[in-house]
Amino acid sequence: MSLFRVERTVRRSPEEVWRRLTDWPAHGRRVPLTRTRVLTPGPYGVGTRFVARTGVGRLSFDDPMEVVRWEPPTADRPGVCRLEKSGRVVRGWAVIEVTATEGGGCRVLWTEELSVRGVPTAFDPVLARAGRAVFGRAVEGLLRGP
Repeated sequence: MSLFRVERTVRRSPEEVWRRLTDWPAHGRRVPLTRTRVLTPGPYGVGTRFVARTGVGRLSFDDPMEVVRWEPPTADRPGVCRLEKSGRVVRGWAVIEVTATEGGGCRVLWTEELSVRGVPTAFDPVLARAGRAVFGRAVEGLLRGP
């Protein structure tokens, strides 16, 4: 499995950052060639399921995910969201952490471990670099807004 982290510090409130990072349909607008569909009715929380479909035509795959931990940030603790990936092609997990910083901003830490069916573990470092690049841009786009 390939492990990667994306870390960003922004001048937005933890509540606003949490809202932006857990807007699952917005992820599809920020990850290339991807559409995201939420399968469970809102509001979001533990048990929310969604699918990110990536690719073009027959060269597409589904990345189904479920929220298994949902703790929005409060004045005295960071926010934590954990996703479990259970697809035939992509498996693993992701954790999104939002922590308040002094001065009214916050730090975002996105940690993800994944494996891609058919990709040998020798390519894990390449997969990690690609994950950091793609999700780094996605996080920045989500934090910037529409």
